Amino acid sequence: MIKVIFIGDIYGSPGRKALETVLPGYLKEFQPDFCIANVENSAGGRGVSWSVLTELFKLGIDFATLGNHVWANKSIFDFIEDESRIVIPANLFSGVPGNRCGIAEKNGKKLGIINVLGNVYMTGSSDPFRAVDEMLEILNQSVNCVLVDFHAEATSEKSALGWYLDGRVSAVLGTHTHVQTADERILTQGTGFISDVGMTGPVDGVIGTDKEIVIQRFLYNYPIRMECAKGPTMFNGVYLEINEESGKCIKIQRLNTLV
Repeated sequence: MIKVIFIGDIYGSPGRKALETVLPGYLKEFQPDFCIANVENSAGGRGVSWSVLTELFKLGIDFATLGNHVWANKSIFDFIEDESRIVIPANLFSGVPGNRCGIAEKNGKKLGIINVLGNVYMTGSSDPFRAVDEMLEILNQSVNCVLVDFHAEATSEKSALGWYLDGRVSAVLGTHTHVQTADERILTQGTGFISDVGMTGPVDGVIGTDKEIVIQRFLYNYPIRMECAKGPTMFNGVYLEINEESGKCIKIQRLNTLV
């Protein structure tokens, strides 16, 4: 059996602090083989830097996924081509640097990782369904268990990809909306699914951002720079158990802790 903790979008320094506070307890409780996190908002709320990524690795993250803010921090071009523990969305247009799929490997166990962007209400990427098909052709040559981080807006698109991949991947986990959903389940052919894992970051904001700034933007359409909210934080994620031979998910459990 492979045990996995997947952590929802880590948002800025408040999210990293929540991770540092909460993750050790979950690592002790579940003793996962792999700890994976979406890190596309981890540096100041937009993008990821090398210093932040190495900080997350030291805190216990084994592998990282990204999203629509993949290029928001320009320093990513200094390491994205060479770092094997992070993947870019597989359906970004051809020619950009970075690994489009990856394999987390530890203590003799392997887990394939795919990250794709949704097309509904989002731009800048190609078909996520066919992109996953292409990545599976690569990963299925060496791994039985595959996790898909679907970074998308629409619940309908996330659900459709879950059913499209049911029985072919171990889990389809939605990210991006920063609000944890209560629809975790194992689909009929053995794929674990949740529409959105949620966010690890500030509670008293608008999906992590200072609420007053967001309200001003809605009221007056001011071009105000987004900033991380202050105050209490939360840790959102899911815990998975996967049959190592069949690749089927046998348990999915939401993790939600206030700090």
